[in-house]
Amino acid sequence: MMILLALACAVSCMTVPPQTARNEKMNIVGESLVLAKTDPGVLCFDGVVKGSVTLRSTFVAGKAGGIVYTEGSDFVVDYAKGTIARTAGSRIPDYSTNVMYGLKDFDHTKLKEFTNHPWFVWADYQTIHGTPFAQPNDQSAYLVNVRKKLEAGGPFLIATYGDSITAGGEASEPDLRFQARYAKYLQAKFPKAQIEVKDVSIPGYASKDALSLFDKYIGTVEKPDLVLVGFGMNDHNIRCVEPDKYEENLVTLTNMIRERKGADVILFSTFPPNENWHYGTHRMALYAAAAKQAASKTHCAYVDVYSTWDMVLQRKDQSSLLGNNINHPNDFGHWLYEQAFEAMVMDSRP
Repeated sequence: MMILLALACAVSCMTVPPQTARNEKMNIVGESLVLAKTDPGVLCFDGVVKGSVTLRSTFVAGKAGGIVYTEGSDFVVDYAKGTIARTAGSRIPDYSTNVMYGLKDFDHTKLKEFTNHPWFVWADYQTIHGTPFAQPNDQSAYLVNVRKKLEAGGPFLIATYGDSITAGGEASEPDLRFQARYAKYLQAKFPKAQIEVKDVSIPGYASKDALSLFDKYIGTVEKPDLVLVGFGMNDHNIRCVEPDKYEENLVTLTNMIRERKGADVILFSTFPPNENWHYGTHRMALYAAAAKQAASKTHCAYVDVYSTWDMVLQRKDQSSLLGNNINHPNDFGHWLYEQAFEAMVMDSRP
């Protein structure tokens, strides 16, 4: 996947001031929900401003064929609690009709299909209890060369090397993948740069495969300036690798990228898959800690995606964030990744 920033989509998911404090107003655009029966679905924030809620069938507002649902007849809002529920006669798809609804310890290989896409609805609203989705994360010491190149302007190539999530897993459009969003963010900050993104991810594979397949994938990228490395979801699965070996693999991979490609590296963690999925070990916190430790050992930058998702999951259900209801983020989920990247401080100078 090659993304040219000149052609990048101008869609923005949310407007979040970088230092927004708790109990400040914040506009949320495009938060995803799946709604079952007439049970309330929980938004990221309570304290919703009355009359501010819009609910639609497409992530991108105004998309052809999309439906804008009507409050009162299609859904009801509890503004204080920050919840939305279908009405009995709603046009909103009933998530309880999904074959995966309510399954425990499910094996997706025994299902004919596994997706949440037909059931997603997307909410715009304003909250008075806003707080950042990701906390500032000072990685400026490890990104000096990256910052200098971007400030100088000219061609700047970002390569992305990871599993199916990094490959764009379940994003509805290439421009909505997290690395495309992040590149657009960087382009705005460094307008003289000519930023391109090339994805060479290997869906279905883990960190050990990233090493053995190095030459076939990341090795083919000529002169990348920066490589975003995103393995971990498959490492976390049953019968894959333990966190200490995962950490070791990331250290080796980071050193290989530097030595063979001459590029700077950013390692990033991932989020916990569906807790009801049979093949997850449900120890993602350990793998996130291992990724952070690998970054520390190799003196490279680290993006804490895990903490961002953990914050969101304090209120929201996992199914509302997962395109395949297993381990792929939807458009809102890719936006959460990008927020973690934006929170990474590249320049701590005053």
